[in-house]
Amino acid sequence: MVIASPARADFRVCNATQNLVGVGIGYRAKAGWITEGWWHIEGSSCKTLIEGPLSSRFYYLYAEDAERGGRWDGPINMCVAEKEFKIAGVTDCVARGFQRAGFQEYDTGEQASWMVQLTDESTTGGASAAPGTNSQ
Repeated sequence: MVIASPARADFRVCNATQNLVGVGIGYRAKAGWITEGWWHIEGSSCKTLIEGPLSSRFYYLYAEDAERGGRWDGPINMCVAEKEFKIAGVTDCVARGFQRAGFQEYDTGEQASWMVQLTDESTTGGASAAPGTNSQ
């Protein structure tokens, strides 16, 4: 007997590599910009970073390969920390005792649910993120 579950609304990241990956996310909340991390995602698995229907159109992602040192990044500078973090604001990262990292922007098109898949880039030896998708 197969039991169908209702479609979930959330922001998920799937790690299609064989290595442990650390992920940080950035988004605009009512009070301003927030960055949060680290989610540790084992190889060939997924994790939900934001549960429930998405409240923003744009989300920003930064990830590091904990074993090989590669990263998935982008041009949008936001703050991160060495250990678990939730940081308000994206300016003066270093002056406030944080590190600055380049995040990749994902336009969810105001969908209730979104999934990003992190994959290995075989041609350059670096890492790249596959485009996000509406997982409904």
